[in-house]
Amino acid sequence: MRIVVIDGQGGGIGRSLVELLVRSFPEAEVGAVGTNSTATETMLKGMPSYAATGDNAVIFNASEADIIVGPAGIVMANAMHGEISPAIAMAVSSSKARVVLIPMNHCRAYIAGVEEKKVGEYLQDAVKLIRGFIAGEA
Repeated sequence: MRIVVIDGQGGGIGRSLVELLVRSFPEAEVGAVGTNSTATETMLKGMPSYAATGDNAVIFNASEADIIVGPAGIVMANAMHGEISPAIAMAVSSSKARVVLIPMNHCRAYIAGVEEKKVGEYLQDAVKLIRGFIAGEA
């Protein structure tokens, strides 16, 4: 199972996701792909199986992933203050992988019906959802 975490900006959400996923799914290959070197460097602290940086790294790894996880902005061109290029948004949204998005209101994406929670609670929800995918429940 190949799980790819994608993040930009400072990579804090990505680091938290990588740490949770590595701990929760030790048998999975968890990759960290940053839109910039700072995000990748931060995610490396979560001990992923591998890490990469930049548009092409996102495009390549999105095509190889079974599950993609990241802030909701990763499917929106020009989100994260322009770090999500149209090519990145297209690669993530057209990937055959299951995509688990963490609601982050500062990406201009408001998802109706999603209750307001702390980021840590959203991350735990993501792990629970991925656990269901791996168990074949969804």
